[in-house]
Amino acid sequence: MVSKVLSGGLRGIYCYPVQVEVDISNGLPGFEMVGFLGSEVREAKERVKVSLKNAGYPLPAVKITVNISPADIRKEGTAYDLPIAIGILKSLGCLKEPLVDEFFFVGEMGLGGELRSVPGVLPMVLEMKKRGIRKCMVPKDNVAEGAVVEGMEVYGAEHILEVVDFLKNPDNSSLSPEKIDMDDLFVPRKRQDDFREVQGQEMVRRAAEISAAGFHHLLMVGPPGSGKTMIARRMPTIMPPMNRKESLEVSAIYSVAGLLKKGQSLITERPFLAPHHTITPSALAGGGSVPRPGVISRAHRGVMFLDELTEFKRDTIEILRQPLEDKKVQIARQNGTVTYPADFLVVAAMNPCPCGYYPDPNLCSCTAPQIARYQGRISGPILDRMDLVATVKKMNVAKLEKGELGESSQDMADRILKAREIQEKRFQGTDLSFNSEMRIPQIRQFCELDSEGKKLLEKICKTADLSARAYYKMLKVARTIADLDQSEKILPRHLAEAVCYRKAPGRKEMGFYAGE
Repeated sequence: MVSKVLSGGLRGIYCYPVQVEVDISNGLPGFEMVGFLGSEVREAKERVKVSLKNAGYPLPAVKITVNISPADIRKEGTAYDLPIAIGILKSLGCLKEPLVDEFFFVGEMGLGGELRSVPGVLPMVLEMKKRGIRKCMVPKDNVAEGAVVEGMEVYGAEHILEVVDFLKNPDNSSLSPEKIDMDDLFVPRKRQDDFREVQGQEMVRRAAEISAAGFHHLLMVGPPGSGKTMIARRMPTIMPPMNRKESLEVSAIYSVAGLLKKGQSLITERPFLAPHHTITPSALAGGGSVPRPGVISRAHRGVMFLDELTEFKRDTIEILRQPLEDKKVQIARQNGTVTYPADFLVVAAMNPCPCGYYPDPNLCSCTAPQIARYQGRISGPILDRMDLVATVKKMNVAKLEKGELGESSQDMADRILKAREIQEKRFQGTDLSFNSEMRIPQIRQFCELDSEGKKLLEKICKTADLSARAYYKMLKVARTIADLDQSEKILPRHLAEAVCYRKAPGRKEMGFYAGE
């Protein structure tokens, strides 16, 4: 008898349906598995055999053949243990066939029959919903992430016997669909860090506000100890909260990476990742024989902080060029190409020179060629992708002793949220969310200047050596500044402020940043 059980496989964060077919026949006893299987899937044969025996269902002396289709896609991971076991029990006549056909099964099995968590349950459940499946059986540790998908009945079991008892007699089973109140998940949490603790640095605080409001990439340049890292780590406290769509996107990535904590359902706060400058290109972009999300993808919809930017290897930083433009990262392997989303905000920090104290003549002894070589570690294309470049001045100790607190994160976040609401209304019905995502047609539509603004822009273009990308980025930044000002039109003062955060012309050797 051939029995079929529905399961799912992963390619990146995308799920495809998998049919587990089990045939039991008389003949020489054996257990064969086919279907282009990875080593973990082939090992499922022994795990399932022993776990069923220890659960009280020893396999008879028959020939068992398991086919996991489609056979042209390589299967990886341990998620097929449970569907294989259910398929065998179904073929042996131990389960009610109509009820099994209503479910999607996924889970790893221990030798004692216990069910263990597997990565990628959230995107699997999302895909099954699209295909009309409304019931899922997953390990207990994965039930929270699956239950956030509305319209799905997600059951979580700790042991194979719980699944068998439910499929035999669901009315008398202890298993029931998991219920999660989504509103409880999105309750704002109080953060320890606050911009109130950042004293002075008004220009950089303003740049951070513009960056968070429009999702514009920010580069901070300044001496050691001036507060660059302090400002960067407080960026999530002023960013607009994630909506449910963004939360599902981020949670799906963390689910595939196996980074959701036990019992965790969703990532509801924007990620903040700060990779060390010794990170490898594959760790940044993602990789492995079975490609997993790297830092770039795990920072999706959040912040990636690159501290000591010039200390990163050049080939590592160059990996960012494509994701910053395409909002995705592609990893090619022998078995195909995997695509992960990578729409993240870059906040970077660096010193202006090797010693870190330029332009202070009392502390900096670096020569112009040394400064040029140091700044030259960052390529022009990467610098051109930075929407905002701001100088972080050395703080006066006397000011620090006064202990005067700055504006709080909440006050900044309130203004940013209003600007965000303007953008939501502006881009309603499109695939855009922030001003930084505008393409040329949207820029022409929403960044129109008056006559005075056009004259100022013409003057800027004559004096500043701007690339086409820098030109459009400047207009997008000006649009965000106008949104923060609750202005429908981009006024000359908005454009003038945006220019202050662009690369200063004629400063190739002694500092490329503006705002001195």
